[in-house]
Amino acid sequence: RLIGYENRKMAAEDFADDTKDGGELGAGHSVTVLYEVALKGSAQEIPEVDSRYGTSGQAQASGEDAQKKDDAGTFENELAYLSIRYKEPDEDSSKLLEYPLTKDMMQDEMSDNMSWAAGVAQTGMLLKGSQYSGTSDYESILERLQALPQAQTDSYKREFVEKILPAAQWN
Repeated sequence: RLIGYENRKMAAEDFADDTKDGGELGAGHSVTVLYEVALKGSAQEIPEVDSRYGTSGQAQASGEDAQKKDDAGTFENELAYLSIRYKEPDEDSSKLLEYPLTKDMMQDEMSDNMSWAAGVAQTGMLLKGSQYSGTSDYESILERLQALPQAQTDSYKREFVEKILPAAQWN
């Protein structure tokens, strides 16, 4: 689930269709993307979808995907496979980038930047009344963000902690 874009779901067959818009990001800009990852066997509700991994946990690879299997001939180390399409300015055809997201990329602790991004996303989900906000609450978000060094050194982040997040609690 792409957090914050639940209403922008695109049919799988439309991903390669350059006439369909999945969202725009201007040249020279960047975006932080947060995904919720639910592992097989978790209590999280996971809808059935066509996948390179198949529905039974067995890979359904052929052609190019078959070359991307790990040494054991499976996708056992992969958590997900990220595909991104983009267009160069003034171009009509998109380019495809693909990246396997593997278990060895996971870290036990979040970096300060990841902790910040997660806190902002949690705040947004609480403001929206999202069904996915889980046990998030403003008090714990505020406590975590205030402890980050960047909340003291970056004026925009300091403003979020000092003004926006406390104001959100009363919304």
